[in-house]
Amino acid sequence: MTFNPHTEEDRAAMLAAVGAAGVESLFDAIPDAVRFPTLDLPPTLSEQEAYSRLSELAAKNLNTIEHPSFLGAGLYSHYVPAAVQQILFRGEFYTAYTPYQPEVAQGTLQAIYEYQTMIANLTGMDVSNASLYDGATALAEGALLTVSLPRKRTRVVLSGTVHPNYREVVRTYTSGLGLDIVELPVPTDGLATDPSAFDDYLDDNLACLVVQYPNFFGTIEDIAAVAEKAHSVGANLVVSTYPTSLGLLKPPGQLGADVVTGEGQSLGNGQSFGGPVVGL
Repeated sequence: MTFNPHTEEDRAAMLAAVGAAGVESLFDAIPDAVRFPTLDLPPTLSEQEAYSRLSELAAKNLNTIEHPSFLGAGLYSHYVPAAVQQILFRGEFYTAYTPYQPEVAQGTLQAIYEYQTMIANLTGMDVSNASLYDGATALAEGALLTVSLPRKRTRVVLSGTVHPNYREVVRTYTSGLGLDIVELPVPTDGLATDPSAFDDYLDDNLACLVVQYPNFFGTIEDIAAVAEKAHSVGANLVVSTYPTSLGLLKPPGQLGADVVTGEGQSLGNGQSFGGPVVGL
């Protein structure tokens, strides 16, 4: 589509309509000290000089490429393929625009379809969506999905071994909805959740049990046992997982999970200083 900017006649007509002498007069209410502040800045640098200076400053920090770091608590320094960086430069692909027109977005739709297919295979589920904001919001959406089922159940029980930030997001997402959000205490051994810890909440008001696999402490929950607990009262099991771990672990879908969510940063994304990344 050709862009047609305003002509001088258009601008003159608009200024006359608002009674302004010129564009600058529209900003007269803003003090000059604010519009034209005097900043104590060093002399400008060329691109090469700026790169050298910033590299010098960055070298004073520890980095997650040369040093192991667990501060990310789920977001770590994974290898990012060169193709990922190249795609970021392709505006026709990497865009917020929803590609609902197959005649002009067939390649994008095919890529999304293949992504969904691989995620479904990885998690052992029948279907997968195209993605959510991050692992925390994906978990919250997964829990809300079970509440939205036409059974009028309002209780969500989260294991204490689920990422604390994820649990906080679930509380935020569900605030004001009149739901009963229960968080089990962290196990005294700090390892895995005893499936019997859910027993007090197994009734016809339970929408779902929520566990993480592997959990926040890196241990493996007994997904099959927790699934059996949930299904015994007609509830669902929601599992938050770490996708790269599923190359070794049995997919949660094969262990009885009804909804599987996760954080996809490990599939070839940068840490982005904590996000946003990609939710499964």
